[in-house]
Parts: sequence; structure tokens; C-alpha cells
Amino acid sequence: MSKNRGVVYMRPGKVEIHDIDDPKLEAPDGRRIEHGVILKVISTNICGSDQHMVRGRTTAMPGLVLGHEITGEVIEKGIDVEMLQIGDIVSVPFNVACGRCRCCKSQDTGVCLTVNPSRAGGAYGYVDMGGWIGGQARYVTIPYADFNLLKFPDRDRAMEKIRDLTMLSDILPTGFHGAVRAGVGVGSTVYVAGAGPVGLAAAASARILGAAVVMIGDFNKDRLAHAARVGFEPIDLSKSDRLGDMIAQVTGTNEVDSAIDAVGFEARGHSGGEQPAIVLNQMMEITRAAGSIGIPGLYVTEDPGAVDNAAKNGNLSLRFGLGWAKAQSFHTGQTPVLKYNRQLMQAILHDRLPIADIVNAKVIPLEEAVQGYESFDHGAATKFVLDPHGEVAKAA
Repeated sequence: MSKNRGVVYMRPGKVEIHDIDDPKLEAPDGRRIEHGVILKVISTNICGSDQHMVRGRTTAMPGLVLGHEITGEVIEKGIDVEMLQIGDIVSVPFNVACGRCRCCKSQDTGVCLTVNPSRAGGAYGYVDMGGWIGGQARYVTIPYADFNLLKFPDRDRAMEKIRDLTMLSDILPTGFHGAVRAGVGVGSTVYVAGAGPVGLAAAASARILGAAVVMIGDFNKDRLAHAARVGFEPIDLSKSDRLGDMIAQVTGTNEVDSAIDAVGFEARGHSGGEQPAIVLNQMMEITRAAGSIGIPGLYVTEDPGAVDNAAKNGNLSLRFGLGWAKAQSFHTGQTPVLKYNRQLMQAILHDRLPIADIVNAKVIPLEEAVQGYESFDHGAATKFVLDPHGEVAKAA
């Protein structure tokens, strides 16, 4: 094992590449975990959720090793690991889950009850998610490996598709979850808020689920242009504050069957100022009566950089009475990746879902992660994939 290096959060607005401790088969509290494995990281992605921390919009502390989107090769395993072998290439759901609690047994792995002493739900390299070390590094420890990890069936085929398969750790299942929970089906009209990687993954998911029309709204011209190139209907939110009217220009009606919020709490309104509840309120306005709204976009319990005191504690000004009056369904929370990743892997391996092209994946070395964060923060129409050992570039 070469020296471990990783992307470390230093302070709001700053990440750096540092030597970090080599992983051990240990939990954050130091307990030995024989149910875990150590992975050589093949690919690890920069996520919009990481940017919330880097911008100072959470209570993340300096020294946090970032990264929850991980694909890797098993190089060491505990004696309790029975279903995986050294050399297996696996996808790591961003959820840390025990596989044993009530929630895990019902596939609600996003809210595992045992891996985080402070709340339900754990994740790698993320604030308040149990202290599990992140995977934007050369090596990482994964607990409860037999339960959590998705083994790719063929190494060579997996490496041929690695740019696509790396999206299974988070954004593709997250987008798919948003589409499923929004009730997308054959012939649906769908509006997705946000043309970033998760929004594009949600749009791709809506398409594979049979949607008739998939619209994506954003202010970012480059992201809208890319969305149009990959076959979605762009909605330029800078042109009007009347979202329903712009949707009607596409479909003939100002309502949709299904809406997906892929923006979250750092949303902005037509005026340009931050309005953390604007997308949720728009979703209720444009979704038809008895329609559904999927909310994979992140909302937090504490936001130090919020625009008002209420939002700093996660309290948003929602027009909830409208949603109630229209008998709409809402679904929030972390995506239970294990519920979807095997099916989505099959769609990738059999050329049904070219997700890397859809999200405009760009592979960069781990050492260029700082520049990747800066570009992503400035709105690049790109999903940055870190390549710690050069194996993704070699497979291209």
C-alpha cells in the first residue's frame, strides 16, 4: 500500500490535498471491525453535497477528509467478510449501513439506526454522519462490507464502463430515487429543478422510466446547453419568474405530473437572491393535483450561512397549505442506494444508461481535486471524477 493521501476540508472555501492516515479495520470510535474491508480507491467523485460543506454552509470542522462517492478494489478484509474476495471491484453506497437494524431490514439504509450515535443515517466524509472517514483518497475503510458493497460481476467489463459505474455510489441512485418518488412512469410530464449532476441523473432516470417530456430548469446557461445536448428540454429560469408559463410553452399546460427538486437549500430565486424554500414552493405550484414531488436535493438542520435566523435552523417558509389543498405527495431524505444500485448497474452494463456522458463526467487526478472543486463551485457543467491511482485514465 502506497502512502495514503486525501482531500481535506480546511476552512470555509478551502480544501487541500494532504497525507492522511492509512486506513485500518476500525470504526470511528476505534473498535476493530472484522466485518469491514479496505479498498484501493479506483474512482471517487466530487459531489454538490461536498460543496455545501466547503462553502461553510454546514457545521463541518477542519480536518474532515471528504468524499462519499467511492468505487474501489478490495485489498484487505476482516475475518467476518464472507461474500467478497481480495481483488473484487465494488461500488460503495454513500450510506453507511449496518444491515441489521429495523430500517436496514426494510431497505431504508439512508437512515440506519446504528452507525451514527447522533442521528439516524451515516455517510463517508460528511458532517454529522457518524465520523466515517471520506473516500476522496487513495485508500478507505468500508464497514459491514458484505451488506453494503455491490460487486461488479466482471473486472474487465467493469473497467471498460468505470466512468459510468462510478455514478452508482450516489448521484445516479439519488436521481432515480427522486424520479421514482415523484411517481414518474410511462407518459409522464416531468420537471426537474437544477441542471447539475443530480438533476441530470434525475432527468435520465425519468427518461428510462418512460417519461414523455423531461424539462430541466436552471439559471446556468452552460448547464442548460448541456442538458439540451443530451436530449432534455431546458427551462431558462432567468427569463421569467412564472415557471408555469414556461412549462406551458413546452407541454401546453402549466402543470406537470411529477416534479423533482435537485437543488436543495441553497436555492436562488428569479431576483438573484437566495431563497431556501423557493424550489419547494414552485414544486407545489406546478405539480398537478394528486401529483408527487421527489426531493433528493439536500436540506440541513443547521446552516451557519443562511439568509435569516429561521433558515439557520432548517426552518423554511413553505406554502404548505397549497400542497395540502392539491393532495400532493412529498418524499424527502437520503437515498437508500442499495434499493436501486444493482438494477442501475445492469442498465449501465447493457448500454441502456450512458450516465457518464449525460452528466458530462471529467476524469482528473486526485492532485487536481482543488481545481475541480473551484470549477464545480463556479458552475461548471461537469461531474468531476477523481482518479487517485490513474486506473480510470488507463482504462479509457
